[in-house]
Amino acid sequence: MKYEILEKLHKNPKFLNYLRQNSFWYKEFNRNPNIYDKFVHEMKIKYKLRTIDKVDNFVDSVDLITKIIDAS
Repeated sequence: MKYEILEKLHKNPKFLNYLRQNSFWYKEFNRNPNIYDKFVHEMKIKYKLRTIDKVDNFVDSVDLITKIIDAS
C-alpha cells in the first residue's frame, strides 16, 4: 500500500475502523491505490456520514420535538 494512502487513513480513526472491519480493502489498495475515493464513499454510506443522512437525522429530531410539544 502506498504511503500516501496510509497517511490519509491514519488521519481519520473512522477510516481505520472501517478498514479493519472490511479487510478486503487492504488487497484492493495494494492492487489499485486510486480507489481511495470509492473507499471513502462506502465508509460514509456504512457510518451514515453523508449529507443526506445528516439531513434525515435532523428532520427526525425536529419531528420528535414537534410530537413532544404537541403531546403537551
